[in-house]
Amino acid sequence: MGTLEIEVKFFLPDMDTVRDRLQQAGVESHGRFFEHNTCFENAARDLHRNESLLRLRKDNKTTLTYKTKPAVHDADFKVFEELEVAVSDHATMLKILQALGFHRTQVYEKYRETFSIGATELCMDSMPFGNFLEIEGEKDSIRRLAQQMGMQWPRRILFNYRAMFDVIKQQLNLPFNDITFDNFHGVDMDLDDLMPRFEAG
Repeated sequence: MGTLEIEVKFFLPDMDTVRDRLQQAGVESHGRFFEHNTCFENAARDLHRNESLLRLRKDNKTTLTYKTKPAVHDADFKVFEELEVAVSDHATMLKILQALGFHRTQVYEKYRETFSIGATELCMDSMPFGNFLEIEGEKDSIRRLAQQMGMQWPRRILFNYRAMFDVIKQQLNLPFNDITFDNFHGVDMDLDDLMPRFEAG
């Protein structure tokens, strides 16, 4: 259908150390941007039932993305079929999606600093509930760069951020659904305690 998105994540208690390792590895920086992501669903909840995602993202540009799981499961990597297109007008695209019968289900925010080395992309993500390194590319390159960045492979995360939030929300009995920095302001949590639930092992 679309191109395969292959990635893993790692929890980052210390972002500065990993940023230094990235610079030492000679990666190319593409800047740091604030992201506002809006996820959609239809009345029949077809996307949820099919484990798919329809997302409108706004950072320094606007992008519409559709993701769905491939037919074959991969236990070592998070793999999705992905279709993505640039959008010239965020507000108009919102109206188009609503006119087509889609409604907003969740907003999530993050700051993302993006790097690349060859065809592999590395992202340092600051989420409202913690910091993470995401590595996307070919499987061999992901493993090699994870080791180079000092990451322990058994501690990789195959959850997406929304699924991680579902666990955090249930564990802390949070009263909100949107993953925003305002909502998490003042929330007392220790992500270290929850990491074993996210790590692939």
